[in-house]
Amino acid sequence: MNIRSLTRGDGVVIGAAVLLFIASFLSLTGGPDCSGLPAKYCQSQAYASLNAWDALPTLMSMYLAGVIGAAIVVLSRLLPQQRKVAGLDPAQFGVALTVFAAWTGLWTVIGSTNAGAGLIIGLIATLLLAGGAVATPLVPALKVALVGAPKPQPAAAPYGAGPNPGYGYPGAQQQAGHGYGYPGAQQQPQGGQAYGQQAPVADGTAGGQTGATQAAGAPSDFAPFWFAVPVARPLYGEDGSPAPIAELAPGTWYLAVEQRGQALIAQTQDGRRGVLQDTTGIQRG
Repeated sequence: MNIRSLTRGDGVVIGAAVLLFIASFLSLTGGPDCSGLPAKYCQSQAYASLNAWDALPTLMSMYLAGVIGAAIVVLSRLLPQQRKVAGLDPAQFGVALTVFAAWTGLWTVIGSTNAGAGLIIGLIATLLLAGGAVATPLVPALKVALVGAPKPQPAAAPYGAGPNPGYGYPGAQQQAGHGYGYPGAQQQPQGGQAYGQQAPVADGTAGGQTGATQAAGAPSDFAPFWFAVPVARPLYGEDGSPAPIAELAPGTWYLAVEQRGQALIAQTQDGRRGVLQDTTGIQRG
């Protein structure tokens, strides 16, 4: 699970779910009018002590339905890959639960002659919950990552130090001829090399990747760089298949090794390469 894949909309959903759970312990009714002559027959304390846990239908259809729906929506964002249950997306089922909870809360308050704090705050929480769950995929402001991606550290070497550290991070010192040219890394110039490849032999048999890169139309002045995406975005195969091969999550650094028009050829940390078609708002390392 990657907590940095959560968005501002998910933060609204989480906050509303916490408020809804707290409201379930508050009084559902305000109590009867105990003024005047019938005051001695009034039992206001008994009315005021009733909460959602004393009314099972209201508890299940409004309060717990909203909390469970919020949990499903948030967990579906945290999972690296979306899994379908009986052909249904769990996130869609969670959104439907939050809308159902808001619908139930609205008519429960309308049908109540003396709504207490538990019902009123519960209705507000369910409306916020359903609104956040529905609007998050639609409103760009709610798609922004809740926790920003950390800045790359200048001397990070997560895969060990040595003459050939291999796949590193932005700012890690790289020796010429090993890996890619990362932002901030010290590179020794080598004529005719692309992205830190080893020098080709004299007969030109080794340089297939360089030739393939130039044949793909990559700009000659392109230099690989690290980047992070603001929201989760699919990574498609280089063969042009419509199905994504991976999903880039916010808060994780990925390496751009080639540019094709407005798209980038990105490499994940497990070595998979693909086409990132939507490059708007990416954060360069």
